[in-house]
Parts: sequence; C-alpha cells; structure tokens
Amino acid sequence: MGRFDAKRRLWLLIFFAALFGSSHILLSQATNPAPAQSPAPPVSTATPQPQKQPTPEEIGDSLTARQRYQAAIAAYEKATERTATLWNKMGIDYQMMFNSKDALRCYKESLKLDARNSQVLNNLATVYASLKEYGQADKMYRKALKYDAQSALIYKNMGTNLLAEHKYDRGWDAYKRAIALDPQIFSDHSSPTVENPASVQERGAMNYYMALGCVRAGYADCALQYLRMALDEGFITRKKVAADAEFASLRDNPAFQQLLKEEDKRSQ
Repeated sequence: MGRFDAKRRLWLLIFFAALFGSSHILLSQATNPAPAQSPAPPVSTATPQPQKQPTPEEIGDSLTARQRYQAAIAAYEKATERTATLWNKMGIDYQMMFNSKDALRCYKESLKLDARNSQVLNNLATVYASLKEYGQADKMYRKALKYDAQSALIYKNMGTNLLAEHKYDRGWDAYKRAIALDPQIFSDHSSPTVENPASVQERGAMNYYMALGCVRAGYADCALQYLRMALDEGFITRKKVAADAEFASLRDNPAFQQLLKEEDKRSQ
C-alpha cells in the first residue's frame, strides 16, 4: 500500500457496486491475422463484411472508463432501449459528478425495471448516505442484502452508514460480517468511490473501526493508515491505542512504533 496521502483525511471511501460486471467492452478493433499464402491463392468474389459499429451503450462504457461522465451519459441517452442496466450506468455517472438528484432519478428508474437488483439498491443507498439520509440508506442496504446476503461490499457500506449514525456496535458487527465474506474488502480500492459527508468525529470513528477491520484481516499497512486518520481526527488517543489489545499484533511493527512516537511528540 502506498504512502498515506494527507488529502484523504478529508474523506472516507464508500464503495458501491461496479457498473459493468464481467462484460465490460473496450472500443478497439483488432485485426485478424493474415492467412498463410499458398502458391495459387483463390480469388474471392465475396463482398467484404462491414465492421460492426459500437452501440451507444458501448461508447458510453468506454467514456465512463475514461472518466468522461457527461459525454458517457449523452451516449447512453442515444440507446434505443433504456434497460435497467443502462439506467444504473447513467446513475453512477451522475453520482460521480456529485449530481445526487439525477443519480437518484436514474437508480429509481432502474429499479422500476429490476426491483431486486442488489447492486442498484446499494448504489441508491450510497446516494442517501451522501445526503445524510442515513435511515433511508440503511433501509436500502438491508433491502439489497435480502437479494444478495453474501455481499461483503454491501455489509461494509452498511457498517459505515451505521457508524455515521453513532451506532458503533452495530456498525462494527456489519464490518466483521464484511471481513468474514471478503478479508480484502478494506484494502480493495478498485471500485468507484463517493465522498462521505460525515463530521470529523464521525470519520474518526469510521477510521478507527476500519483499522480494527484491517488488523483483524491481517493487513497491517491498511490498519496503520486508518489508525493514523483516527488519531488525527481525535477519535482515539495514543494511550488508548497502545493499550488496545486489538492492536497487539502491531506492537512489534516499526511503523506502528513510529506512529506512537509521533503522537508522543504531538502531545508534548
């Protein structure tokens, strides 16, 4: 894991379901290898087949992958059929541009066509969380889990939402469930992210419990990163960290020892 970036103190990652699944299409036209030459190649009179043009959805997928969200939405809107998947893709593009109103609209349109889609329900919940409508977000996360009870991503997001409501025990329980399903859930940065509007105190709590999640899963670097943020945000003190049995496995770690030394200097 790379060096901790101070800018990340301002926000906490909330993960939501990936858009494309396993069928993401890149716009490239590969040429077939030339056939081996024969002494007298036959003359073909067949009409060359025109190359298949990318669909509006494929163009939109490519633009989204390049973070050109507005252009991607314009491409998706040219599709002849607005499927549940297409509405979800537009919703996430709007969300990446911090347009919560249109993101909500698109996710709700998607659910009209596929009411049991756990990914869309999860995405909808993240919009409510970004608007600090935590009760509504929790409702959507729980509904998503009805259709996908084995999603570490949803449990992690729900845990973060509960922590924002100061429901620390329930949030930690959700985090533990996420770790049991996917030990790498706290170190996975491959999914799109949205900004968390929580207060400094709330972020401190989230970072502390994320540090616990990382250390439980055996990811020392991840644990130290979140622990540093929790300390910076004043949720926990150096003394409590040093005495916390949950972090006993880090006590011989030079980076952990250095972190405690830095906190000693700051408190002097």
